[in-house]
Amino acid sequence: MLNRRTLVGSAATLAVAARGARAQGNNTIRIGMLNDQSGVYRSVGGPGSVACARQAVDEFAAAHGLTVDIRVSDHQNKPDVGVAIARQWFDEGVDVVVDIQGSAIGLALNNLVRDRNKVMLACNVGTTDLDGKACSPNTVHFAHDTYMCSKSTGGALVKQGGTTWFFIRADYAFGKSMEDNTTAFVEKGGGKVLGSVAVPFPNSDFSAAIVQAQASGAKVVGLAEAGADLVTCIKQAAEFGLVRRGQKLAALLMFIQDVHALGLQTAQGLVLSTTFYWDLNDRTRSFAKRVWRAMGDAPPNMSQSANYSGVLHYLKAVAALGPAEAKKSGLAAVNWMKAHPIDDDALGVATIRSDGRVISPAFLCEVKTPQESRYAWDYYKVLATTPADQAWRPLGEGGCPLST
Repeated sequence: MLNRRTLVGSAATLAVAARGARAQGNNTIRIGMLNDQSGVYRSVGGPGSVACARQAVDEFAAAHGLTVDIRVSDHQNKPDVGVAIARQWFDEGVDVVVDIQGSAIGLALNNLVRDRNKVMLACNVGTTDLDGKACSPNTVHFAHDTYMCSKSTGGALVKQGGTTWFFIRADYAFGKSMEDNTTAFVEKGGGKVLGSVAVPFPNSDFSAAIVQAQASGAKVVGLAEAGADLVTCIKQAAEFGLVRRGQKLAALLMFIQDVHALGLQTAQGLVLSTTFYWDLNDRTRSFAKRVWRAMGDAPPNMSQSANYSGVLHYLKAVAALGPAEAKKSGLAAVNWMKAHPIDDDALGVATIRSDGRVISPAFLCEVKTPQESRYAWDYYKVLATTPADQAWRPLGEGGCPLST
Protein backbone atom coordinates (compact mmCIF):
# COMPACT_ATOMS: atom_id res chain seq x y z
CA MET A 1 0.00 0.00 0.00
CA LEU A 2 1.62 3.23 -1.13
CA ASN A 3 0.15 6.70 -0.66
CA ARG A 4 1.87 10.00 -1.54
CA ARG A 5 0.95 13.57 -0.72
CA THR A 6 2.75 16.82 -0.19
CA LEU A 7 3.46 17.86 3.41
CA VAL A 8 5.76 20.87 3.32
CA GLY A 9 7.34 22.23 0.13
CA SER A 10 8.68 19.24 -1.78
CA ALA A 11 8.62 16.98 1.29
CA ALA A 12 6.56 13.85 0.66
CA THR A 13 5.34 11.06 2.89
CA LEU A 14 4.96 7.36 2.26
CA ALA A 15 2.61 5.13 4.20
CA VAL A 16 3.78 1.54 4.13
CA ALA A 17 1.86 -1.19 5.91
CA ALA A 18 3.74 -3.98 7.66
CA ARG A 19 3.69 -7.12 5.54
CA GLY A 20 0.81 -9.42 6.24
CA ALA A 21 -1.06 -6.85 8.35
CA ARG A 22 -3.93 -4.52 7.56
CA ALA A 23 -3.11 -0.83 8.12
CA GLN A 24 -6.21 0.16 10.01
CA GLY A 25 -7.58 0.43 13.51
CA ASN A 26 -6.75 2.56 16.50
CA ASN A 27 -4.00 0.17 17.61
CA THR A 28 -1.90 0.61 14.48
CA ILE A 29 1.61 1.77 15.40
CA ARG A 30 2.69 4.59 13.11
CA ILE A 31 6.39 5.25 12.55
CA GLY A 32 7.60 8.43 10.88
CA MET A 33 10.99 8.17 9.18
CA LEU A 34 12.32 11.72 8.91
CA ASN A 35 15.64 12.30 7.15
CA ASP A 36 17.52 13.57 4.09
CA GLN A 37 16.08 11.80 1.05
CA SER A 38 17.52 14.09 -1.63
CA GLY A 39 20.39 16.22 -0.28
CA VAL A 40 24.06 15.91 0.65
CA TYR A 41 23.42 13.39 3.45
CA ARG A 42 21.15 11.09 1.47
CA SER A 43 23.76 8.38 1.01
CA VAL A 44 24.58 8.08 4.73
CA GLY A 45 20.96 8.01 5.91
CA GLY A 46 18.07 8.46 3.50
CA PRO A 47 16.62 5.33 1.88
CA GLY A 48 19.20 3.13 3.63
CA SER A 49 17.84 4.09 7.04
CA VAL A 50 14.32 3.34 5.83
CA ALA A 51 15.38 -0.09 4.56
CA CYS A 52 16.85 -0.98 7.96
CA ALA A 53 13.74 0.22 9.83
CA ARG A 54 11.50 -1.78 7.50
CA GLN A 55 13.63 -4.86 8.12
CA ALA A 56 12.91 -4.57 11.85
CA VAL A 57 9.19 -4.25 11.17
CA ASP A 58 9.22 -7.22 8.78
CA GLU A 59 10.99 -9.41 11.30
CA PHE A 60 8.97 -8.51 14.38
CA ALA A 61 5.55 -6.97 13.75
CA ALA A 62 3.45 -9.72 12.18
CA ALA A 63 5.06 -12.41 14.33
CA HIS A 64 3.88 -10.53 17.44
CA GLY A 65 0.45 -9.52 16.18
CA LEU A 66 1.32 -5.88 15.57
CA THR A 67 0.10 -3.66 12.77
CA VAL A 68 2.68 -1.06 11.75
CA ASP A 69 2.69 1.78 9.21
CA ILE A 70 5.91 3.48 8.16
CA ARG A 71 5.83 6.97 6.71
CA VAL A 72 8.88 8.59 5.11
CA SER A 73 9.53 12.27 4.58
CA ASP A 74 12.39 14.47 3.41
CA HIS A 75 13.13 17.36 5.80
CA GLN A 76 15.45 18.98 3.23
CA ASN A 77 17.98 19.54 6.05
CA LYS A 78 15.82 22.41 7.34
CA PRO A 79 14.73 22.44 11.00
CA ASP A 80 11.52 24.37 10.29
CA VAL A 81 10.52 21.87 7.63
CA GLY A 82 11.33 18.94 9.91
CA VAL A 83 9.29 20.36 12.78
CA ALA A 84 6.33 21.12 10.50
CA ILE A 85 6.32 17.57 9.14
CA ALA A 86 6.55 16.03 12.62
CA ARG A 87 3.77 18.28 13.94
CA GLN A 88 1.44 17.22 11.13
CA TRP A 89 2.40 13.59 11.60
CA PHE A 90 1.58 13.75 15.31
CA ASP A 91 -1.77 15.35 14.49
CA GLU A 92 -2.41 12.36 12.24
CA GLY A 93 -1.52 9.80 14.90
CA VAL A 94 2.16 9.05 14.27
CA ASP A 95 3.65 7.60 17.46
CA VAL A 96 7.40 7.72 16.93
CA VAL A 97 9.75 9.75 14.74
CA VAL A 98 12.94 7.96 13.73
CA ASP A 99 16.40 8.67 12.26
CA ILE A 100 16.19 12.52 12.15
CA GLN A 101 19.57 13.02 10.44
CA GLY A 102 20.78 16.41 11.57
CA SER A 103 21.73 17.94 14.92
CA ALA A 104 19.78 21.17 14.47
CA ILE A 105 16.68 19.24 13.42
CA GLY A 106 17.01 16.82 16.32
CA LEU A 107 17.26 19.66 18.82
CA ALA A 108 14.32 21.46 17.21
CA LEU A 109 12.14 18.34 17.46
CA ASN A 110 13.03 17.51 21.04
CA ASN A 111 10.54 19.74 22.81
CA LEU A 112 7.72 18.96 20.36
CA VAL A 113 8.16 15.21 20.91
CA ARG A 114 8.14 15.64 24.68
CA ASP A 115 5.16 17.99 24.68
CA ARG A 116 3.12 15.57 22.54
CA ASN A 117 4.29 12.60 24.66
CA LYS A 118 5.59 10.82 21.56
CA VAL A 119 8.93 9.05 21.00
CA MET A 120 12.06 10.15 19.13
CA LEU A 121 14.70 7.60 18.16
CA ALA A 122 17.61 9.77 17.04
CA CYS A 123 19.87 7.51 14.99
CA ASN A 124 21.69 10.09 12.88
CA VAL A 125 22.30 13.04 15.20
CA GLY A 126 25.81 14.03 16.29
CA THR A 127 25.34 16.68 18.97
CA THR A 128 25.80 15.58 22.57
CA ASP A 129 23.28 18.20 23.67
CA LEU A 130 20.55 15.70 22.79
CA ASP A 131 21.45 13.63 25.85
CA GLY A 132 22.98 16.61 27.69
CA LYS A 133 21.49 19.99 28.49
CA ALA A 134 18.65 19.49 25.96
CA CYS A 135 17.80 15.93 27.00
CA SER A 136 14.21 14.71 27.03
CA PRO A 137 12.64 11.65 28.71
CA ASN A 138 10.98 10.85 25.37
CA THR A 139 14.19 10.69 23.31
CA VAL A 140 16.69 7.87 22.80
CA HIS A 141 20.04 8.72 21.18
CA PHE A 142 21.52 5.88 19.10
CA ALA A 143 24.78 5.46 17.14
CA HIS A 144 27.46 8.16 17.10
CA ASP A 145 27.84 11.47 18.85
CA THR A 146 30.58 14.05 18.83
CA TYR A 147 32.01 12.96 22.20
CA MET A 148 32.54 9.35 21.09
CA CYS A 149 34.03 10.32 17.73
CA SER A 150 36.27 12.96 19.28
CA LYS A 151 37.57 10.72 22.06
CA SER A 152 38.10 7.65 19.91
CA THR A 153 39.59 9.34 16.83
CA GLY A 154 41.04 12.60 18.14
CA GLY A 155 42.47 11.11 21.30
CA ALA A 156 44.16 8.31 19.35
CA LEU A 157 45.86 10.67 16.90
CA VAL A 158 47.28 12.86 19.69
CA LYS A 159 48.86 9.77 21.22
CA GLN A 160 50.37 8.98 17.81
CA GLY A 161 52.09 12.36 17.62
CA GLY A 162 49.37 14.54 16.10
CA THR A 163 49.90 17.30 18.66
CA THR A 164 48.87 20.35 16.61
CA TRP A 165 45.44 20.66 14.98
CA PHE A 166 43.46 22.86 12.62
CA PHE A 167 39.72 22.31 12.12
CA ILE A 168 37.56 22.63 9.02
CA ARG A 169 34.01 22.33 10.28
CA ALA A 170 30.43 22.56 9.08
CA ASP A 171 28.85 25.81 10.21
CA TYR A 172 26.02 24.35 12.30
CA ALA A 173 25.51 22.59 15.64
CA PHE A 174 27.17 19.30 14.69
CA GLY A 175 30.36 20.92 13.40
CA LYS A 176 30.74 23.21 16.42
CA SER A 177 30.09 20.38 18.87
CA MET A 178 32.59 18.11 17.10
CA GLU A 179 35.29 20.79 17.16
CA ASP A 180 34.68 21.61 20.84
CA ASN A 181 34.79 17.97 21.93
CA THR A 182 37.89 17.14 19.90
CA THR A 183 39.66 20.27 21.15
CA ALA A 184 39.11 19.10 24.72
CA PHE A 185 40.73 15.72 24.02
CA VAL A 186 43.60 17.27 22.04
CA GLU A 187 44.41 19.67 24.86
CA LYS A 188 43.98 16.98 27.52
CA GLY A 189 46.56 14.91 25.64
CA GLY A 190 49.03 17.79 25.61
CA GLY A 191 48.24 19.00 22.10
CA LYS A 192 47.28 22.43 20.80
CA VAL A 193 44.66 23.77 18.39
CA LEU A 194 46.16 26.33 16.02
CA GLY A 195 42.94 27.52 14.44
CA SER A 196 39.68 26.64 12.73
CA VAL A 197 37.35 27.76 9.98
CA ALA A 198 33.58 27.30 9.76
CA VAL A 199 32.36 26.46 6.25
CA PRO A 200 28.76 27.13 5.12
CA PHE A 201 26.55 24.08 4.67
CA PRO A 202 26.11 22.63 2.10
CA ASN A 203 29.29 23.52 0.24
CA SER A 204 31.17 22.56 -2.91
CA ASP A 205 34.33 24.68 -2.62
CA PHE A 206 36.63 24.11 0.36
CA SER A 207 39.69 25.68 -1.26
CA ALA A 208 39.86 28.75 1.00
CA ALA A 209 39.54 26.62 4.13
CA ILE A 210 42.18 24.18 2.88
CA VAL A 211 44.61 27.02 2.18
CA GLN A 212 44.14 28.24 5.76
CA ALA A 213 44.75 24.72 7.06
CA GLN A 214 47.96 24.49 5.03
CA ALA A 215 49.17 27.86 6.24
CA SER A 216 48.60 26.88 9.88
CA GLY A 217 51.28 24.20 9.70
CA ALA A 218 49.15 21.91 11.88
CA LYS A 219 50.13 18.26 11.91
CA VAL A 220 46.47 17.18 11.81
CA VAL A 221 43.60 18.77 9.90
CA GLY A 222 40.38 17.70 11.62
CA LEU A 223 37.38 17.52 9.31
CA ALA A 224 34.13 18.06 11.21
CA GLU A 225 32.04 17.53 8.09
CA ALA A 226 29.79 14.69 6.96
CA GLY A 227 28.21 13.18 3.87
CA ALA A 228 28.87 14.65 0.44
CA ASP A 229 30.57 17.69 1.98
CA LEU A 230 33.14 15.46 3.71
CA VAL A 231 33.85 13.56 0.49
CA THR A 232 34.28 16.81 -1.44
CA CYS A 233 36.57 18.25 1.22
CA ILE A 234 38.84 15.19 1.27
CA LYS A 235 39.06 15.10 -2.52
CA GLN A 236 39.98 18.78 -2.67
CA ALA A 237 42.50 18.38 0.16
CA ALA A 238 44.14 15.62 -1.88
CA GLU A 239 44.31 17.95 -4.89
CA PHE A 240 46.04 20.57 -2.71
CA GLY A 241 48.51 17.94 -1.54
CA LEU A 242 47.93 18.25 2.21
CA VAL A 243 48.97 14.67 2.94
CA ARG A 244 51.96 14.82 0.58
CA ARG A 245 53.19 17.87 2.48
CA GLY A 246 53.12 16.04 5.79
CA GLN A 247 49.70 16.94 7.20
CA LYS A 248 47.32 14.17 8.24
CA LEU A 249 43.59 14.29 7.61
CA ALA A 250 41.32 13.17 10.45
CA ALA A 251 37.74 12.46 9.39
CA LEU A 252 35.96 12.95 12.69
CA LEU A 253 32.68 11.50 11.41
CA MET A 254 32.98 9.18 8.46
CA PHE A 255 30.62 6.52 7.14
CA ILE A 256 31.41 3.53 4.98
CA GLN A 257 29.53 5.15 2.08
CA ASP A 258 32.01 8.04 2.24
CA VAL A 259 34.90 5.60 1.90
CA HIS A 260 33.17 3.96 -1.05
CA ALA A 261 32.63 7.32 -2.74
CA LEU A 262 36.30 8.25 -2.29
CA GLY A 263 37.69 4.85 -3.28
CA LEU A 264 40.38 3.04 -1.33
CA GLN A 265 43.14 4.65 -3.33
CA THR A 266 42.18 8.04 -1.90
CA ALA A 267 40.75 6.97 1.47
CA GLN A 268 43.42 4.43 2.49
CA GLY A 269 44.97 5.15 5.86
CA LEU A 270 42.16 7.39 7.13
CA VAL A 271 41.28 6.68 10.75
CA LEU A 272 37.67 6.82 11.93
CA SER A 273 35.41 5.60 14.70
CA THR A 274 32.16 3.66 14.43
CA THR A 275 29.66 1.75 16.54
CA PHE A 276 28.89 -0.73 13.75
CA TYR A 277 30.84 -2.41 10.97
CA TRP A 278 29.02 -4.91 8.81
CA ASP A 279 31.98 -7.34 8.71
CA LEU A 280 32.73 -7.20 12.44
CA ASN A 281 31.35 -10.61 13.47
CA ASP A 282 28.85 -13.31 12.53
CA ARG A 283 25.85 -11.37 13.87
CA THR A 284 26.67 -8.17 11.98
CA ARG A 285 27.30 -10.13 8.79
CA SER A 286 23.95 -11.91 9.21
CA PHE A 287 22.11 -8.61 9.61
CA ALA A 288 23.94 -7.01 6.68
CA LYS A 289 23.05 -9.96 4.47
CA ARG A 290 19.35 -9.55 5.29
CA VAL A 291 19.28 -5.89 4.21
CA TRP A 292 21.97 -6.01 1.50
CA ARG A 293 19.63 -6.07 -1.48
CA ALA A 294 17.27 -3.43 -0.04
CA MET A 295 20.33 -1.25 0.55
CA GLY A 296 21.19 -1.36 -3.15
CA ASP A 297 23.71 -4.22 -2.88
CA ALA A 298 25.64 -2.47 -0.13
CA PRO A 299 25.99 -2.75 3.65
CA PRO A 300 24.45 -0.29 6.14
CA ASN A 301 26.52 2.14 8.17
CA MET A 302 26.33 2.70 11.93
CA SER A 303 23.43 5.17 11.76
CA GLN A 304 21.41 3.21 9.22
CA SER A 305 21.84 0.01 11.24
CA ALA A 306 20.82 1.94 14.37
CA ASN A 307 17.39 2.45 12.78
CA TYR A 308 17.00 -1.33 12.78
CA SER A 309 18.05 -1.56 16.44
CA GLY A 310 15.91 1.39 17.48
CA VAL A 311 12.73 0.32 15.72
CA LEU A 312 13.14 -3.30 16.83
CA HIS A 313 13.63 -2.33 20.49
CA TYR A 314 10.69 0.08 20.33
CA LEU A 315 8.46 -2.62 18.88
CA LYS A 316 9.49 -4.93 21.72
CA ALA A 317 8.29 -2.22 24.09
CA VAL A 318 5.01 -1.98 22.18
CA ALA A 319 4.53 -5.76 22.38
CA ALA A 320 5.24 -5.75 26.12
CA LEU A 321 3.04 -2.75 26.99
CA GLY A 322 0.36 -3.36 24.40
CA PRO A 323 -0.24 -1.03 21.42
CA ALA A 324 -2.89 1.04 23.21
CA GLU A 325 -0.62 1.89 26.15
CA ALA A 326 2.41 2.52 23.93
CA LYS A 327 0.36 4.90 21.77
CA LYS A 328 -1.08 6.61 24.83
CA SER A 329 2.31 7.31 26.40
CA GLY A 330 5.57 7.64 24.53
CA LEU A 331 7.23 8.13 27.91
CA ALA A 332 6.04 4.69 29.02
CA ALA A 333 7.51 3.13 25.89
CA VAL A 334 10.88 4.85 26.40
CA ASN A 335 10.94 3.86 30.07
CA TRP A 336 10.44 0.23 29.06
CA MET A 337 13.25 0.55 26.52
CA LYS A 338 15.58 1.94 29.20
CA ALA A 339 14.68 -0.83 31.62
CA HIS A 340 15.48 -3.65 29.18
CA PRO A 341 18.76 -4.36 27.38
CA ILE A 342 19.03 -4.09 23.62
CA ASP A 343 20.04 -7.36 21.96
CA ASP A 344 20.03 -7.67 18.17
CA ASP A 345 22.27 -8.67 15.28
CA ALA A 346 23.22 -5.10 14.36
CA LEU A 347 24.18 -3.57 17.70
CA GLY A 348 24.68 -6.68 19.78
CA VAL A 349 24.03 -6.21 23.48
CA ALA A 350 23.66 -2.60 24.66
CA THR A 351 21.86 -0.53 27.26
CA ILE A 352 20.09 2.83 27.40
CA ARG A 353 21.07 5.23 30.17
CA SER A 354 18.69 7.46 32.07
CA ASP A 355 19.73 10.43 29.89
CA GLY A 356 18.65 8.53 26.75
CA ARG A 357 22.15 7.71 25.46
CA VAL A 358 22.57 4.18 24.05
CA ILE A 359 25.73 2.65 25.52
CA SER A 360 27.66 0.26 23.30
CA PRO A 361 31.33 -0.32 22.36
CA ALA A 362 33.07 1.95 19.84
CA PHE A 363 35.57 0.73 17.28
CA LEU A 364 38.60 2.64 16.04
CA CYS A 365 39.15 1.62 12.42
CA GLU A 366 41.63 2.31 9.65
CA VAL A 367 40.67 2.25 6.00
CA LYS A 368 42.43 -0.58 4.19
CA THR A 369 44.70 -0.21 1.20
CA PRO A 370 43.42 -1.53 -2.15
CA GLN A 371 45.82 -4.46 -1.74
CA GLU A 372 44.42 -5.38 1.71
CA SER A 373 40.77 -5.40 0.58
CA ARG A 374 39.71 -8.95 -0.32
CA TYR A 375 36.07 -8.55 -1.42
CA ALA A 376 33.35 -5.96 -1.97
CA TRP A 377 33.02 -3.45 0.90
CA ASP A 378 35.96 -5.02 2.78
CA TYR A 379 37.13 -1.57 3.83
CA TYR A 380 38.06 -1.49 7.53
CA LYS A 381 40.52 -3.06 9.88
CA VAL A 382 39.72 -2.59 13.56
CA LEU A 383 42.64 -1.03 15.44
CA ALA A 384 41.09 -0.86 18.90
CA THR A 385 37.83 -1.29 20.80
CA THR A 386 36.68 1.19 23.42
CA PRO A 387 34.45 -0.59 25.98
CA ALA A 388 30.89 0.63 26.28
CA ASP A 389 31.46 2.12 29.74
CA GLN A 390 34.36 4.23 28.44
CA ALA A 391 33.25 5.27 24.95
CA TRP A 392 30.65 7.89 25.89
CA ARG A 393 30.53 11.05 27.94
CA PRO A 394 30.16 10.07 31.60
CA LEU A 395 26.66 10.26 32.98
CA GLY A 396 26.16 13.51 34.85
CA GLU A 397 28.75 15.55 32.91
CA GLY A 398 26.36 16.69 30.19
CA GLY A 399 23.96 18.68 32.34
CA CYS A 400 20.95 16.43 31.74
CA PRO A 401 18.51 16.64 34.67
CA LEU A 402 17.53 13.01 34.02
CA SER A 403 21.03 11.76 34.90
CA THR A 404 20.88 9.37 37.84
